[in-house]
This record gives sequence, structure tokens and C-alpha cells, in this order.
Amino acid sequence: MIKDSLKSKLQKLPPFGVFYFQGYFAVYSLQCYLGMKLKCPYCHHQRDPKNAARTIRKIGTYYRKSDGQHLKRFWCFRCGKSFSAATTSSSKGQKKRHLNTPIKDLLNGLMSQREIARVLKINRKTVVRKFRFSASTAKQELRSWNQKFQKCTEVEFDDLETFEHTKCKPLSVTLMVEYKTRRILGFEVAQMPAKGHIAHYSRKKYGPRADHRPIARNKLFQEMTELVHSNARIRSDSNPSYPAVVKRFFPNSKHEMVLGGRGAVVGQGELKKLHWDPIFSLNHTFAMLRANINRLIRKTWCTTKRPSELAGHIALYALAHNKRLAATQWGASL
Repeated sequence: MIKDSLKSKLQKLPPFGVFYFQGYFAVYSLQCYLGMKLKCPYCHHQRDPKNAARTIRKIGTYYRKSDGQHLKRFWCFRCGKSFSAATTSSSKGQKKRHLNTPIKDLLNGLMSQREIARVLKINRKTVVRKFRFSASTAKQELRSWNQKFQKCTEVEFDDLETFEHTKCKPLSVTLMVEYKTRRILGFEVAQMPAKGHIAHYSRKKYGPRADHRPIARNKLFQEMTELVHSNARIRSDSNPSYPAVVKRFFPNSKHEMVLGGRGAVVGQGELKKLHWDPIFSLNHTFAMLRANINRLIRKTWCTTKRPSELAGHIALYALAHNKRLAATQWGASL
């Protein structure tokens, strides 16, 4: 039991936080220390420690084979249902929950789903299920993470081009980052028509392809109004369609358009052959996406089959990217 003096000190701390110890970052939660009262997840009846038999009482434990933990079970007197700490968990019912984090880390480390299955000695369908499970909430987690910071006063955005199934079906990834910190604020994936020498072949084989980039940009900028200051400085390349969308959502901002340069050999062609790149933070982030997500590498055979799966993969990487940058900044300050 924790003494009352220590408990009163803990109550003055924020509900959660991060501390640094021996080269590692860890998140603490006061619910683990202050003994928060149990609540039934079905009828929301709260446990009274003085009268546990008439509210919520313990009815033993059970062994979870997937991770080797013994979990306590409780019984609610009001609704007559039993529950445990895993009842409200998002990974409830999973038999291999210990693989969620390793698979997510390997997907952000340039490995394909087939290679992950070979290395971990599991079925490819398991990798797909774990990937979709993690990607289903990654974008919302990215948005919640960015809301912890103050509104940005200087940002950069542009489009990254890739494809689904074949280069005759190109996709556009509109992405916005914060200047200098390279924190990814948001992104949207949209289909676009083929251009250049394969445009005629694309129309002949697959028919006309609609351009959804304006819709995606509007959606992205609508979300960015919560993260970017209304008087922010916004940089982009000289795409003629950018000024209209910037003026619509950020009429008081200062929009700077810069000329693009030829891609360098390094950086997956995203870094430019310029003495000073005005949108280096954005181009560097694009290069990191292509270097860490196998389906975005140039001249790859790990192609995207569905745009939604590409969006989920980028969301997983963006969340890990932002947390890694934040940990680096905290480590420098400590």
C-alpha cells in the first residue's frame, strides 16, 4: 500500500507523462499508482471497496496463453456479468498479440509482409491481419499525438507520387510537415490520371482515370486547421493548383512557392540537387518514407494493391516517425 503522503504527491502530477531512465523512455500512468476504482464495462457500476460483495468482487484469475499472463476476473453484482482487464482491450481475442509490435516495427523498417512471415515463422495471413489491426487506428492516433503540440507557425506541403498495381494507375500522397522539426502533421492518398508517355497506354488499357487530388487536398487542409496557425507561413513547390486551396483554408497565411530542382541520386530522388533547398524538411521526409516503406521504393516489386492499405502503412510510419523525433528532442533537452 502506498502511504497517504506519497499518494498526495502523486495526485499533483499530470495524469500521464514520460520519464527518461538509463537510455530509455517510458510512459507512466497514475491509474497504476493511485488505485483507481474498478468499473463494470457493461453497466458502468463502480466498485465500492467497503462493500465489494454487493458491487464488484473478485472471482479468481485465468491464464492467458498468448503472453503468459495471469489476469484477474471480476463479477458485477448489478448486471451479473464477469469481466477482466482484457475485456475492453482492443486486442481482445487475439492469440498472437505479442506479435503486434514486432510486425509493426518491421513494416516500418523496409520489410515486406512475405519477408516478415518468413523471419517470424508465421503465416502471411497473420501478418496481414496484424497490419490491418494496427493500421485501423494509426491515423487517429497520429492526429491525437499532433494535438498535444502547439499550433504550427511554419509548415511545408507537397505531393508524393506512387502507384497501385501498375504505373498506369498512379496515386498521389499529399503530405504536410512542420518546418525544421519534420513532424508529419497529416496526409491523404488519392488516385490521379497517368501522365507522360504512358498516359495514352493507361487510357487504352484501363480507361479514363478520375483525378481525386483536389478532394484529398481539401480534406487534408480541413484537418490542418486544427494543427496549423491561421497566420502561418506555408511553403510548397510551384504547382499552380496549390494557391487556391491555401487561400481557401488559410486566407491570412503567407504562401511561398519555390521552384523545384532535379532529384539527386541519394534520397530516392526526393532530395534535390540544390545548394539550398527551401523545402528540405518536406523532401527529407519524403525520402525517409521511400527508404522505410518498401512499397514506396522506386523500382520495387512490392506494389500497393489497394490505396487504403497504402494509407494505413503511411499512418503507421508517420506515427513512429513523430514519436522517434519527439524522443530525440526530449533526450537532447535532458
